[in-house]
Amino acid sequence: MNENGKDSYIAGLKRYRERGIPIVIDGEVCTEPDWNRIFEAREDNSFYMADFVSDDKTGRLTEIRFDRVYHK
Repeated sequence: MNENGKDSYIAGLKRYRERGIPIVIDGEVCTEPDWNRIFEAREDNSFYMADFVSDDKTGRLTEIRFDRVYHK
């Protein structure tokens, strides 16, 4: 992803956070300076995948979760 793409993605995360949606990376609520971790290249072929978690009853978004996944 180029820098413009990263900046746009981060801007989108900011909008969600401003609406009260926590951004969770590896199980921890993270602040904006930590968000660049999701773009880092890793030697073990892992990368971060986003999961948009919603409330089962209302369908409203409750958090955006990033977890490392491995590509084999």
